[in-house]
Amino acid sequence: MTHVLHIDASPRGERSISRTLANQFISDWQAAHPSDSVTYRDIGHYPVPFVTEAWIAGAYTPPEQHSPQSVEAMRISDELVDEFLAADRYVFSVPMYNFSIPANFKAYLDQIVRVGRTFSVEADGSYKGLVQGKKLLIITARGGSYPKDTPYFAYDMQEPYLRLIFGFMGITDVEVIHADNLMGGDDARQQSLTVAKTAIYQTVAIG
Repeated sequence: MTHVLHIDASPRGERSISRTLANQFISDWQAAHPSDSVTYRDIGHYPVPFVTEAWIAGAYTPPEQHSPQSVEAMRISDELVDEFLAADRYVFSVPMYNFSIPANFKAYLDQIVRVGRTFSVEADGSYKGLVQGKKLLIITARGGSYPKDTPYFAYDMQEPYLRLIFGFMGITDVEVIHADNLMGGDDARQQSLTVAKTAIYQTVAIG
């Protein structure tokens, strides 16, 4: 049985393309894998806290030295990390904001990228990802299009960053499905959505 962690980052509701596509994937996945379980977190409507001084103190000092504020900061972070580590597979829907990711999703990443939990620092100073054997699907929604071998590719700081940060934690089996060019007119928008939905169908079929 596979356990899936599904996270939506868009602050929009029913009008959110990234949410709609992620929900389609989850619905199709559960139909194909009825014994699998899904944990859902909506950080678009219920953001996680930003890192604070109390968080930093808690992350880098022994528990017996924690202030009440650090205890609470670590409690929230540990809850998010435990939830993250408990999953076998991830489905994250993340809209593009200003060529990158929304602040709420960066806040989530800052909570779960934890030394000793999701990565380690080796004796030689190198980093080692501790989250192994997981599969990640990222579904994005973008107003523009940033294909390789074009000048616009350099504007895409979303997918490269997400691949880097999850790879840093050890997750290298990453698939990204873009619903892009959504501001390119009705025809371009519909074509992009069709391509994204087809990719979702194929991903569910492959398993």
